Amino acid sequence: MNYLLSFILFLCITAIVSAQEIAVLKYQGGGDWYSNPTSLPNLIKFCNENINTVIATKPQTVTPGSTDIFQFPLVHMTGHGNVYFSAEEAENLRNYLLSGGFLHVDDNYGMEPYFRKEIKKVFPDKELQEIPATHPIFSSAYPFPNGLPKIHEHGGLPPQAFGIFENDRLLLLFTFESDLGNGWEDPAVHNDPPEVRSKALQMGANIVKYAFEH
Repeated sequence: MNYLLSFILFLCITAIVSAQEIAVLKYQGGGDWYSNPTSLPNLIKFCNENINTVIATKPQTVTPGSTDIFQFPLVHMTGHGNVYFSAEEAENLRNYLLSGGFLHVDDNYGMEPYFRKEIKKVFPDKELQEIPATHPIFSSAYPFPNGLPKIHEHGGLPPQAFGIFENDRLLLLFTFESDLGNGWEDPAVHNDPPEVRSKALQMGANIVKYAFEH
């Protein structure tokens, strides 16, 4: 009996460890949360081929207020426009992040002022802090000694990575003026040269690896 229970427990643990999924955050407010539809599938494929992940090839969709969000070690959020979190969604998202979840917010150009306002509902006592290039997220799989790479020109500003921390653990990464998601899309979408797409995918792999391991 003990052997059988041990075997069942082994199978359960194996399933949990091997089942890796990423979700896209479907938020309110009218912003295009669904933009860059080929981005995550391409990033997942790159990670599975290069950093030994076993991520489900089709990303799931999850809302900020759903208990389903707790199933995902990494949730990705993007868009160009307005973002809105209700009080209930903000509380659920806060609980998700404090309990071990990770949120990557990639500004697809235009999201930044709305996101900054709404994230204060989630963490009213915390500020987005610029993440130094020495942080492990820039070297977890591929080295980026200068920090976040520039993928697309929009406002002509340098790329910046901001984060929210809890006891030195990075809970949330906000990538600004980089547009990693555009670099993850199919080559024909933006006609990015291979070296630019490679940088975007490698930085994306760093984010995935860091989120899964921390």
